Amino acid sequence: MRLRVGDQAPDFDVTDSAGKRLRLADFRGSKNVVLYFYPRDFTRVCTAEACGFRDMYEDLAGKNTEVIGVSADSDESHQKFAGDHRVPFSLVADPDKALATRYGATGFLTNLIGATKRITFVIDREGKVAGIFDSAVRASNHLDGVREAVARLA
Repeated sequence: MRLRVGDQAPDFDVTDSAGKRLRLADFRGSKNVVLYFYPRDFTRVCTAEACGFRDMYEDLAGKNTEVIGVSADSDESHQKFAGDHRVPFSLVADPDKALATRYGATGFLTNLIGATKRITFVIDREGKVAGIFDSAVRASNHLDGVREAVARLA
């Protein structure tokens, strides 16, 4: 199933690399969620994307929006990546790609290399998909799209 803007976002109940439990239901009614899937920690585009979200994090938080990054990398990799790049938001290890599959962030090529697709979802306070940004090599498409989508929700 391919998600579309206006669809109810699939629920999730995951633990981030710091041990914090994250459930979509806990944000409902209070915060928007930027849920972004990316192929690998420490790669050029993934690092640019994470640092872009880091740089706009305060602005997003000020608009009642939480950011959550997801990849198939391990918790240990996420912890090092977050520390090296001062990432202030949660990173979730999804090695079996269960969450990625529910959000359509998998594909033939990414499955071959054990990664997820680069795709970003903005989920509004009611749990509906308010924006989808899908660009494998342009982090700016995701960052600009999120900025615009969250501004519309504010």
